[in-house]
Amino acid sequence: MANYDLTTIRHSAAHIMAAAINNLFPGTTFDIGPATEDGFYYDVDTGGRLGENDLPRIQEEMQRIIKEQHPFQYKEMSREQARQFLEEQGQKYKVERLEDIPEGQKITFYETAGFTDLCGGPHVEHTGQIKAFRLLSVAGSYYRGDERNPMLERIYGTAFHDKKALKKYIQHLEEARKRDHRRLGKELDLFSVNSGAGPGLICWHPKGALVRHIIESYWRDQHYKNGYELLYTPHLGQADLWKTSGHLDFYSDSMYAPMQIDEQDYYMKPMNCPFHIQVYKSRNRSYRELPLRWAELGTVYRYEKSGVLHGLLRVRGFTQDDAHIICTPEQVEDEIRKVLDFSISMWQAFGFQDIKAYLATQPSKAVGEADAWTEARQSLENAVEAVGLQCEVEEGGGAFYGPKIDLKIQDALGREWQTSTIQFDFNIPERFDMTYVGTDGNKHRPYMVHRALLGSLERFFGILLEHYAGAFPLWLAPEQVRVLPVGENYLSYARQVKDELRAADVRADVDADDDTVGAKIRKARNARLPYMLVVGAEEEENALVAVRSRKHGEEGKCSVNEFLQQLEEKAKAGE
Repeated sequence: MANYDLTTIRHSAAHIMAAAINNLFPGTTFDIGPATEDGFYYDVDTGGRLGENDLPRIQEEMQRIIKEQHPFQYKEMSREQARQFLEEQGQKYKVERLEDIPEGQKITFYETAGFTDLCGGPHVEHTGQIKAFRLLSVAGSYYRGDERNPMLERIYGTAFHDKKALKKYIQHLEEARKRDHRRLGKELDLFSVNSGAGPGLICWHPKGALVRHIIESYWRDQHYKNGYELLYTPHLGQADLWKTSGHLDFYSDSMYAPMQIDEQDYYMKPMNCPFHIQVYKSRNRSYRELPLRWAELGTVYRYEKSGVLHGLLRVRGFTQDDAHIICTPEQVEDEIRKVLDFSISMWQAFGFQDIKAYLATQPSKAVGEADAWTEARQSLENAVEAVGLQCEVEEGGGAFYGPKIDLKIQDALGREWQTSTIQFDFNIPERFDMTYVGTDGNKHRPYMVHRALLGSLERFFGILLEHYAGAFPLWLAPEQVRVLPVGENYLSYARQVKDELRAADVRADVDADDDTVGAKIRKARNARLPYMLVVGAEEEENALVAVRSRKHGEEGKCSVNEFLQQLEEKAKAGE
């Protein structure tokens, strides 16, 4: 097994799974079955006969095939032979995939355990070399990813060199499932996904809205401290704006249909930048005003296919923490460095320490002068080096309108998320004829940098929720303290404690339910609350509270003032 890489092992496992499905569900038609970064999948059409409950018996059939050590046999066919073979087998999707193979390229098949697949390989020698695998789930998938095409069943699985590696991965997967933001959002009553509002549109509940308010307030404060000014812009704009920006030419598939207002077409905005440019062009600008740093928590609307919607991570309406920096060429490198410093400080404030940069450079087709691209790339490279970030270069990976830096973070499970983006734009200033008057009295074209720091607030909230597994740090927790009276006789004192805490700007509440104190403690734990204060006869008589924390359990008794001092110290320490 050591001679085979994971891609080969997983691709072979996908074929074994297909052979098992072929045996158990006669008449199945097959599409593709590739290896992936974490495992493999196969898209099949059983006519709706296959579901999650069938995975155990598919696994059992795979084990039988593996035990019998069937060889993987390589075959070549002419295009006509291949078409005839696939048509005789009734494999309509494979017939279409055959047409994707360029003329002159070899057409190859692999056969194992009675299943023959159009495939370029490579594979292991025989099925017995697959030692550790697991089927994971079944989902729907449109043929070729087009919702106008038939819906197929996609069966996901994974495979590793040995059972130890498989077990470690499954444990990691279980932990990720526990942290799934969709599950936690419902459990902690933070937001609703796919409610009556429609797919991809999020309804924020009071607790989730409170966390979002805390995030937004911190975001605004930090932007003002870092020299930004804030804007508010409309949710829709007339068609001419989107024609000038180029969105109607290059981005219309992601925009919603227009609405008629005063016999003109208006579109819900997919981006904020054209509005920011209108603010810039509202009057003449001088080099003395630059750089301008304009930021907005702007809600945008983009059409996403229903099959790719995923909780808060992929939605149709979201609020983007957008910013645009408009500056002279001489200022741009310093501005990029400041953006990187700002980004790093923000991510660290929210508990993310592992941050890496990816630099995407000029593609083959691009707008803008070659010297501007060279200068922009050098500015990005110098800024990354100045802040000491680890960086990888993706040659040719930039957008046609400018190079960019993407920042990626690692969460508590070691998963990497693409977050902040710093994007040069040589296109928009030209299209909107943006200018400023320079020191020579002539008009010059400014540089423009798009900057999304947290990305969308919805996606950021989902990442944050999974990172902390719902147990937000003290400063972000929607309910920081819950007072737990041991009986109804102590409810009045509990409310007095709550009022003292709220007067000190602590987000506190009282559990007034007719439950045992043990049940109240369990509820508070399940709600991932940072602190619980238990109060009874002794506490009321001596003006004390019995402190319990999420992290340490029982912490002893103290006065409310002493507890507030502890909270202040722990908040400063980032707990």
